[in-house]
Amino acid sequence: MSGTTKSFERLLDHLSAELDFESSYYNESYLDRRISARMRRRDVDDYDDYLDLVRSDPEEPQALLDSLSINVTSFYRNPEAWEPIREALREVTAGHGRTTVWSAPCSDGREPYSLAMLSLDDDEIRTRGLDIVGTDINADVLERAREGVYRTTKTRDVAEELEPLDDAERYVDREGDTFAVQDEVKDLVTFEQHDLIADEPKHGVDLVLCRNLLIYINTESKRAVVDTVLSSLREGGYLVIGMTETLPRESRDGVETVDKRRRVYRRA
Repeated sequence: MSGTTKSFERLLDHLSAELDFESSYYNESYLDRRISARMRRRDVDDYDDYLDLVRSDPEEPQALLDSLSINVTSFYRNPEAWEPIREALREVTAGHGRTTVWSAPCSDGREPYSLAMLSLDDDEIRTRGLDIVGTDINADVLERAREGVYRTTKTRDVAEELEPLDDAERYVDREGDTFAVQDEVKDLVTFEQHDLIADEPKHGVDLVLCRNLLIYINTESKRAVVDTVLSSLREGGYLVIGMTETLPRESRDGVETVDKRRRVYRRA
């Protein structure tokens, strides 16, 4: 084993033992990319030197954890995927009971808020009795989600993200480059901390959006996540994954394909 590999593993061991980050869930290539980005930012070339920095700089552990969190998100990410999501929402809310929709992981809340705004914007989606739950493993990102305030930056145009809505101003208050989700939208959404691998499944969920997580995690963890999600769905409930993702082979017998290209499935 090379010295570089040993140094990298020492750093991952520290993440697991001292920072409570389960590095074993993730692809090593993903972890290496994110860690290397932090090392470049701190002008460090060696894993052992970076580990010394993590141990000595009180602010670096949190900065590293933030970097490792899978928090790439936007309102209406992959817009073409939202038409089958709309159709699923229409179907699962058509009855008179309660409907549970789960966004996991929800990152900073844009996906569950997108679901809420889409539901309020479509007369064929019944919002009475609709519960949208956003979960994430990261407690800090959940606090940002509950605030529901987003800002346009050099790399992220919030107004552009909201373009799929006919009238975004009905749901989001804008002041310059700051966008605040209105209470009518927030009232449909709750946020909870949940680990898709280690925690128990939910029950009686009608629709799950688990998009753009599976591409980052290893094969064993991918199966665990999909098992959790499918166990949470009621019979006939819908699962939507990312458009570049695939279900583990072992999980495919438990679902029927609704939209192959846009990765929409129904629990058999």
